[in-house]
Amino acid sequence: MDGEQYEYFGRDVSWLSFNYRVLLEALDKELPLYERIKFVSIYYSNLEEFYEIRVAEHRGVIMQKKFADESAAEAEANLAEINAELCRQQTEVDRIIYGSILPELEENNIHLYFDDPPRHFHRDYIRNFFDEEVLPFLSPAIIQPGKILTFLRDKRLYLVVRVRSGWLGRYRYFLIKIPFQKVPRLVELPKHEGISYIMFIDDIIRANLPRLFPGYNVEDSYCIKISRDADLYFDDDGRKGIDIVSDIRSKVKKRKINDISRFIFDPRMPSDFLAYIRSSFNIKPEDLLSEGRHLNLKDLDKFPCLGGESRRQPPVPSRSLEGDGCSFDAIARNDILVCCPYQSFDNIIRILKDAAFDKSVEEIKITQYRVAENSQVINYLISAAHNGKKVTVFVELKARYDEENNMSAAEQMNRAGIKIIYSLPKLKVHAKVVLILRRLPFPAIACLSTGNFNEKTAGLYSDMALLTINSEIVQDLACVFEILEGHDTLPRFSRLLVAPFNMVDELRRMIRREIEHVAAGGKGRIILKMNGLHEREMINLLYQASVCGVEIDLIVRGICCLVPNRPYSHNIQITRIVDMYLEHSRVWYFFNGGAEDLYISSADWMRRNLQRRIETATPILDAAVKSQIIHILHLQLADNVKACRIDDRLNNIFKHDDKSPLRSQLAIREYLSENNR
Repeated sequence: MDGEQYEYFGRDVSWLSFNYRVLLEALDKELPLYERIKFVSIYYSNLEEFYEIRVAEHRGVIMQKKFADESAAEAEANLAEINAELCRQQTEVDRIIYGSILPELEENNIHLYFDDPPRHFHRDYIRNFFDEEVLPFLSPAIIQPGKILTFLRDKRLYLVVRVRSGWLGRYRYFLIKIPFQKVPRLVELPKHEGISYIMFIDDIIRANLPRLFPGYNVEDSYCIKISRDADLYFDDDGRKGIDIVSDIRSKVKKRKINDISRFIFDPRMPSDFLAYIRSSFNIKPEDLLSEGRHLNLKDLDKFPCLGGESRRQPPVPSRSLEGDGCSFDAIARNDILVCCPYQSFDNIIRILKDAAFDKSVEEIKITQYRVAENSQVINYLISAAHNGKKVTVFVELKARYDEENNMSAAEQMNRAGIKIIYSLPKLKVHAKVVLILRRLPFPAIACLSTGNFNEKTAGLYSDMALLTINSEIVQDLACVFEILEGHDTLPRFSRLLVAPFNMVDELRRMIRREIEHVAAGGKGRIILKMNGLHEREMINLLYQASVCGVEIDLIVRGICCLVPNRPYSHNIQITRIVDMYLEHSRVWYFFNGGAEDLYISSADWMRRNLQRRIETATPILDAAVKSQIIHILHLQLADNVKACRIDDRLNNIFKHDDKSPLRSQLAIREYLSENNR
């Protein structure tokens, strides 16, 4: 079928469908109420980044400030589609908060002041709290268009206040920055008759505005917030090392004054008040987005825990790695799979610790994409350098939002004598790999992961890491590091798939091989698990495989531009799983006539991953590890509690059926507790 006749979902509305699925977790009464509230927080946090990156990009195209794979007309159409969907979702947010969250808090003897004024028994406490804890940090700034220019910081919450002297005096407007670094956003008030009370700090300030503006009548006040373009654009002209560090440091500073991508305001703000604020801060009509009385609801992740419980359980032990003796001996016996957070990231830390102190280790090479604060990974690399090991760390400085943290970690390691390699021109390095080189006859050890070597995210994201001494994989990984060090521009790989070198060609070959198996009267079967599917060439190949009779299951957490339920996609089903852990691992399965080729990877099937990043996919060659991963895939496909089908209108259709409930993340933990080595 001609590719021009295929349909594709828009990237942005597909992502909004995913974020809406996140929001739906707030309705799951099987979850503890505090976890449900946190899903509302995650929804808003995700949306903020979406505006800072995707919406900002569309706006930049329209203003001819950015170049992207779309015209100004396409950008305007995308923004219109985004706005329509977000208006629909805001209605759902209100329904969830007012119809579910607030009533159930009341049922649990917790009252969150949301639209109601403070009760009489809290007024003295609120006044005293304001005077002692809040007032010293408030500095109202007068707003006067064309006379006094006040800069609005992104991600900050402000209160705009309208006052006047007497009932006939003219209006005066003030801006108050909510001092979120000095006081909590959600304040726990004294209990009353067995009921706990919680109040937003902005409402505490509102209740005390007459004390802040003595001699004036406070007419009204509303919250506002802006988001700014957070993307950084680099002139990748071949500069390396200190030049690229200097460039990134400069651009990170400028991020704070980039163009506005949205101006959020309380919809109850009168039109004349809004017009005054717009004029004062040069807000364009297309930047306006009304949201609700309480903005920045991502702060709900700090909701005080008043006896709520989490259902997260401690990690499953890895029998091979958590026993006595050196972890290297266990890896030498057989390949080992570590599945975080079901199994502890401490298993990976232990590998680095052993590498730092084992006398057989001569050299450690590792990539770092997002570095945790106070990282044990960094600490053990520094220990290795102090112990005379040669340590090389590739630090990706262009990891969005983590640029400064990565630079700081790189400087710390550099001071310890570690060789630091910085970002490559025109490419991001997204691969998550470690190579530990040892003196002969000891074998070298490779660690290839789907997720970052980051202790914080490893407890929240579901990822896989392979530990192996396979000589072909080790040799290929050494070649990857040769590329990163600038020594090999024409690499050859025998086992690894590496973007942008052989990965796409090999994926094409394996998809077409499934088509050939079906054409020869055999079975064709593909299972692909990833976070995003956007690259049209790969989607077209999947459409072609579907037409030819290959059975395809996609487990895609986020963006999925492939449209199901079409004549050319009738053999393709899309599953989305949202649960307590963020699904982050990438797994690719090809039946291959029963030989079953299986890969885990750092790469999604997005254009950026396949063409503009260094990514790796490693084959799973150990039979026991392969069996583990395939079983995990089938558990996820059988999920009928947290899994949804994505239909041809991007609806999340829950896979609830008459079978026994199977929640895959709980089932995976149980499986690993019984089947790990």
